Amino acid sequence: MSEETKVNETAETASQEALENIVSLKKGDTVKGTIVKIDDNQAVVSIGYKYDGIIPVRELTAVSVDNAADVVEVGQEVECKVVSIDDEKERLVLSKRQVDSEQAWDDMQKHFEAQDVFEVTVADVVKGGVVADVGVRAFIPASMVERHFVEDFSEYKGRTLRVKVKEIDHENNKLILSQKDVLEAEFEANKIRVMEGLTEGQELEGTVQRLTQFGAFVDVGGVDGLVHVSELAWSHVEKPSDVVSEGQKVKVKVLKVDPANGKISLSMKATQPGPWEQAGNNIKTGDILTGEVKRLVDFGAFVEVAPGVEGLVHVSQIAHRHVATPYEVLKQGQSVQVKVLDFNPADKRVSLSIKETEEAPATPAPKAEKKVKEELNNPNVSLTNQAMSVTLAERFGDMLNKFKN
Repeated sequence: MSEETKVNETAETASQEALENIVSLKKGDTVKGTIVKIDDNQAVVSIGYKYDGIIPVRELTAVSVDNAADVVEVGQEVECKVVSIDDEKERLVLSKRQVDSEQAWDDMQKHFEAQDVFEVTVADVVKGGVVADVGVRAFIPASMVERHFVEDFSEYKGRTLRVKVKEIDHENNKLILSQKDVLEAEFEANKIRVMEGLTEGQELEGTVQRLTQFGAFVDVGGVDGLVHVSELAWSHVEKPSDVVSEGQKVKVKVLKVDPANGKISLSMKATQPGPWEQAGNNIKTGDILTGEVKRLVDFGAFVEVAPGVEGLVHVSQIAHRHVATPYEVLKQGQSVQVKVLDFNPADKRVSLSIKETEEAPATPAPKAEKKVKEELNNPNVSLTNQAMSVTLAERFGDMLNKFKN
């Protein structure tokens, strides 16, 4: 056999083996291949067929993407399903999405039954929430993303979330995930742990999380406790925002721990010296102070002479004149000067006087004395009296003279 014949036979054998190795395909087949090229709207895949297949961008993933390079990369191995095949035009259309979807529904069903936690990446932000690609399109409603309200999700794209399957409906292609459920469960577990470590009377530092009309919620180690508005400061607080702001670091004292109801009562004012303690160094008996009338009662008025320190001005100490009720002389919010009659910080009691800060009016003269003075100062009355006195004296004198004779 000539050398040329041998070469021809070898070539024919190789060609026949190559034809035998070429995959035979039909619509619906599942194939594996390697991405060899990426265009904006498609990925080219080598699957060992006589020509390469393409995966349109819409068949790459369950979520909407603009560029194929956002989903796959050159050299990546993929498993696809044959969507259509046209050997005459050498056009082979594949779908990665369909293969991923079949496996994804199975995986999601297992996650749903186990109620376990898994991670997803936010692929897109849409109206009402965010979307993740888990092989199928998974929707996470806005109310199920965080424990707190989120107004803008624009920065969530590309972020990794830890989720549970909230609802699954394969027939209607509906898959709802929730990160909030995961966070709530972790919060409750941490809450129990933190509350077990808290004791009444304990002082610690916390961060103001949010403000309400009735107080401030302070984070003390991952758990929020309430500082009631009455416990924010020793002085009267109209609204919490007058004293604290969100994000502020504050020192608090644990007043009560209620694990059964998951409540923690805290106090800010209990960590600070009380007003009576402070006043003990600044107020003494005999001091003249300026205060504000806080309350009026039938027996007197309570006047605040220092933040949180109120003393009683008894009705008898309001004015030098007789006062039937405090309401006829004073009004709430009025500024008055008072004198400290007695100060007892240990018993939180201070007696005050308004009248002691004012000069007493001159004592009026008795009525009889006043009448005499008026008569003496009246020349007419005076002359008449004198004349009468002289006349009587003369008459009595005449009578006495007669007896002598």
